[in-house]
Amino acid sequence: MIHITFPDGSIKGFEYIPSGMDVAKRISEGLARDCVAMMLDGITVDLNTPITQDAHVRLITTKDKEALEILRHSAAHVMAQAIQHLYEGVKLTIGPVVEDGFYYDIDMPPVSEDEFPKIEDEIKKIIKAKIPFERKVVPKSEALAFYKDEPYKVEMISELEDGNISLYEMGDFTDLCRGPHLPHTGFIKTLKLMKVSGAYWRADQTKAQLQRIYGTAFFSKKELAAYLIFLEEAKKRNHRKIGLALELFSFHDEAPGMPFFHPKGMNIWNSLIAYWQAEHRAAGYVETKTPIMLNRDLWEKSGHWENYRDQMYTTTVDNIEYAIKPMNCPGGMLIYNSKPHSYKDLPLRIAEIGIVHRHELSGVLSGLFRVRSFHQDDAHIFMTPHQIEDEIVGVLELVERIYGTFGLGFHLELSTRPEKSIGTDQQWETVTKGLKSGLAVYGKDYKINEGDGAFYGPKIDMHIKDALGRTWQCGTVQLDMALPERFDLYYVGKDNQKHRPLMIHRVVYGSIERFLGILIEHFAGKFPLWLAPIQVVVLAINDEIVPYANTVKIKLEKAGLRIELDRRTESLNRKVRDAQLNKIPLILTIGEKEREADTLSVRTPGGNVRHGIPHEEFLIRVRKHIRQRNLDPDIFIED
Repeated sequence: MIHITFPDGSIKGFEYIPSGMDVAKRISEGLARDCVAMMLDGITVDLNTPITQDAHVRLITTKDKEALEILRHSAAHVMAQAIQHLYEGVKLTIGPVVEDGFYYDIDMPPVSEDEFPKIEDEIKKIIKAKIPFERKVVPKSEALAFYKDEPYKVEMISELEDGNISLYEMGDFTDLCRGPHLPHTGFIKTLKLMKVSGAYWRADQTKAQLQRIYGTAFFSKKELAAYLIFLEEAKKRNHRKIGLALELFSFHDEAPGMPFFHPKGMNIWNSLIAYWQAEHRAAGYVETKTPIMLNRDLWEKSGHWENYRDQMYTTTVDNIEYAIKPMNCPGGMLIYNSKPHSYKDLPLRIAEIGIVHRHELSGVLSGLFRVRSFHQDDAHIFMTPHQIEDEIVGVLELVERIYGTFGLGFHLELSTRPEKSIGTDQQWETVTKGLKSGLAVYGKDYKINEGDGAFYGPKIDMHIKDALGRTWQCGTVQLDMALPERFDLYYVGKDNQKHRPLMIHRVVYGSIERFLGILIEHFAGKFPLWLAPIQVVVLAINDEIVPYANTVKIKLEKAGLRIELDRRTESLNRKVRDAQLNKIPLILTIGEKEREADTLSVRTPGGNVRHGIPHEEFLIRVRKHIRQRNLDPDIFIED
């Protein structure tokens, strides 16, 4: 008798060796139709896996989060099989699941998106055939012999340890894979190819260029339709297009991956920085600035020269090697070490908005989201062990205030000690306990990623959620035991002895360029008044009113508003339409009536027009709105 224990504690007995499918059918035929895999004693396996001894089982259905990844993993195999059917001589590499879908890198002649319908037709045939995914385990030597004509598979298998290799068969198609997979191809209700791009084998420019074909898959056509609508909305919010249309930033071949910010972009940038500085001053931080280029000795001491050299830009000055900084941290260590410290100085919160450079491959550059030159809002907090909890809580509360100002929710993830790490067990226990204690006091739920911390310490990552529900990892809190050791940092304690401080690395915006890109898409370019690159535009009814309209513009400009006067000889309707396309929050229309009464007609973002608004009332409302950093750009929202 084999006993199966379910998550709710119930137990079912089987007088034979059942598979996961047998277990599902024992419960109900409906459940069996929805099951795609199972958790067998904590390991995800195929549904047809035999259960040979008493075990804990959780059946994974199409409603479970894990099911979508299994579906898309299986869909990558189906796409590869279809391509092998249609094109001669293709050589397969890998086909992983990625966010929102999957891709497969294939050595084959260039394929265009015009060919997608043909490939999708073949995919539909494979899905309709309901071909089973069958796992086959063979010795490494047999796998190498099987793939003798597939150089990429041979390369991957050769790197594996000697032993058994798992393959998955789908009729006339076999792929190297650990699994698990769906019971059969019919579970894929809809599969759509999305795009194709070039990719180097193993991201090495000296190796073969492959065709990377992206796709996505869902358990229902309704889910696919919703996803395609989401993509259309995301496309409208593309920060590169909006940035170009609103004249915020640009990129140029003379400096690949290094953004050029235009005057309007700098208006947003300066507003972000001013807000950041105000919040940090209030939280007890001091601001510093360190050089952009430091010599090789420093980077060897920090460990970057050995571990990060390929991503650093270097040069030689007076026969001495230098590197442009990829991180701000080592400079912060030098500032701390510039004078002795007592326990009375701690905690010491040192912040820096520093520009860093990293040599990213050209193929991964992506607007403001992935650049080679960017600013990080770093801070390094030096503290004693018993101060960890308070400092963690302080950082999390600061993050919540700042993200909340932009209407961004977030969730927390704690990553603990990895297999390869530095420091003693006692040190890791102390700092991990400190992080958990801080999170407990903060009082918000968090996810634990066991073994996913940095080699030098555990960390907390903040994942923000934008208006479309997408998540972005921006803020992070990392405890570091390595750099204080490498730079021999110390403070004099109450016992008059030297002690090593603990150190927190943390960012809130992260890369400010990337954060700005996220905000552009979050707001779809319609920034709240305090952030808007141009807050007000003045429109004169006719040329005769322009001189007076200009005096109004100058008056409001002196009051601190970012304002433009549209002097064009276009119709008023055209000017209003252009101002709305440029996403300017407030439109002031001035004619003879407004000039005589010394008032304003104000058009708000919703298209409502308020007439006869005195200048002082307008300024009072605008200043209050900006001071409060109100998310709605309509200054009459409270009325």
